[in-house]
Amino acid sequence: MNAYATDYKWSSSVNKKEAFVNEAIYLKYVCEYSDKAELYTIEFHPEVENEFYSIKLFSQKTKLVDTKKISTYEYIAFVKKPMLANFNFEAMMEKTNKDSIENTVLGRDNADYEEFSTTPVKQKSLKVEIKEIQTNISGKFSLEVKKDKQRVKAYEPFHLDIKISGTGNFEALGGINFNIDGVKVFAQKPINSTYLGIEGYKGTWSQKFAFVGSKDFRIPAQSIKYFDIESKEVKVLNIASINISVKKAYQKSELLDTQENGYAFSLDTILKYIYFILTFITGFLLAKVKFKTKRRDTKSTQLRDKIQNAKSLNELSMLLILNNERKFNDILTKIDSKELSSLAHAKNKITKLITDT
Repeated sequence: MNAYATDYKWSSSVNKKEAFVNEAIYLKYVCEYSDKAELYTIEFHPEVENEFYSIKLFSQKTKLVDTKKISTYEYIAFVKKPMLANFNFEAMMEKTNKDSIENTVLGRDNADYEEFSTTPVKQKSLKVEIKEIQTNISGKFSLEVKKDKQRVKAYEPFHLDIKISGTGNFEALGGINFNIDGVKVFAQKPINSTYLGIEGYKGTWSQKFAFVGSKDFRIPAQSIKYFDIESKEVKVLNIASINISVKKAYQKSELLDTQENGYAFSLDTILKYIYFILTFITGFLLAKVKFKTKRRDTKSTQLRDKIQNAKSLNELSMLLILNNERKFNDILTKIDSKELSSLAHAKNKITKLITDT
């Protein structure tokens, strides 16, 4: 008996005969050997991207069962248009030749032999009927919207977080855009937190927004259509419109008390009295309370590093808005009004503010 003789058999399968555009299709290819098949390796690389479909490798593994080697390849396919999809692939069986092993063991250097022999193996054709849908997004999704209170001060950011969870082709969601006259919109790039499963991509898609304005404004409604794989109908994720009430920014003249009995209190005078009172209270507390040294604030350190790495005033504003602390409102106002136009100067003021607090 030939010690190097090995038989093998390929099989292939698909989990459905019909599917919709962009619906996940599970393909499985298995090579079973008659023994450990130590001389064999497989080159199996189906075309993963073309105008008709996109294929993702889901799993590739080899194991021994009763001293017999089994190699398994699993793929998830997404077909891009209605058609009869035909998954017709080829694997290459590479076998190390007996002469190669003997010459390696004996230390001979013979250039007249080939180290490998390659045999193409045509896989069974797997056909799936692909049906049309009215949108390029398919799956099973749910929507969650988080928002701040709908009354803010002028130039104070209003935050909106949108998260979509479920199963489907999340990459087709793209991003949401808001364009509101008189309002600065800071939009974070969408974040896909997904993993590939037999039913497609599972997980979440999220995008954060911050809106800054000086007067009342309305965030328009948004809708995302998708084809629900379970109910086999088009559904809509609706993001309702939001009306934001903005409290007018105080002018310096508005902060002056009206004259009564010949007295007028200016803003500077009021601030001096407040400073005096706060100084007295602080001194009293310091006399009564022993403070322990605090560990370095990791959050503040991270924010300080991000501030220093900002490349523009817009990026700087976005960081401050997403941080959502009122102490930055004055700086945001000055950046928005162009009173503060130097990136380096803005960074210094913010860093000092973080350090002082």
